[in-house]
Amino acid sequence: MITKRRWSGFLQQWVFVGPALVFFTIIVVIPFFMSIYFSFTEWNGVTSNIKLNGLDNFKQILFHDTDYHKAFWFTTRFTVVSVILTNVVGFLLALLLTQYLKSRNLLRTIFFMPNVIGGLLLGFIWQFIFVKGFATLGEITNIGFFQLPWLGTEATGYWALVIVSVWQGSGYLMIVYIAALLNVPKDMMEAAYIDGATAWQMLRKITVPLIMPAVTVCLFLTISWSFKMFDLNISLTKGGPFNSTESVSLNIYQEAFRNNRYGLGTAKAFIFFIVVALISTIQVVYTKRKEVEV
Repeated sequence: MITKRRWSGFLQQWVFVGPALVFFTIIVVIPFFMSIYFSFTEWNGVTSNIKLNGLDNFKQILFHDTDYHKAFWFTTRFTVVSVILTNVVGFLLALLLTQYLKSRNLLRTIFFMPNVIGGLLLGFIWQFIFVKGFATLGEITNIGFFQLPWLGTEATGYWALVIVSVWQGSGYLMIVYIAALLNVPKDMMEAAYIDGATAWQMLRKITVPLIMPAVTVCLFLTISWSFKMFDLNISLTKGGPFNSTESVSLNIYQEAFRNNRYGLGTAKAFIFFIVVALISTIQVVYTKRKEVEV
């Protein structure tokens, strides 16, 4: 028999959680399973004629679609470099801004601001900087760095995306690392200093192990951001020149909405989801094992 208190608690849970669960199901869960179904079909995304074709889409992608393979390799290279640099820059900024600086609150705000700007707008701003701003500085200073064709070649386009990605994301990670660094026990650091430990030894043996939960979160976020990069890609390079800087997300978009091959596009997205989910899971499990308890 359900008591009045249990019924009241059950009703409160559904009142507060129920609407969010319903909308999550409608917006996320149902489209996810529909996309899995569409990945086994031949459909242009417009007509009502949906033809099942089994594993043909996946065979086409895995064995014949060189553009997808090229986009996946580019995205992987971009992700590795972007994840490392974003975390290193974010951590170094956090170390700097946890020191006793009078302007540290202002500096935290300044470094975090790029993360507030939307990806599309940020891409267009940096496109102007690379094309017009750097060219002008190159003419004035005659420095080779500013005279490079930043969006004109595969190599410079790649590094242009990395630079903007790191510039945007490091401020957010800085906030996460600052929160973790402020929770490192001061008495432990003082004891290590008294025992003669150097700054590098304290950082490697005490600070980093104690902030591993933050490292886990930051690595997960940056891996997800980098693999799913789309807005910066389409606004900064549009995948050019000659699709040499096309990310997987942009390749999926082009396939589904430009080429009107929705079934093939959703199959690409499903493969992409499996790979990213697997990599993210391995990363979380590995870094969780490195965490220590105080």
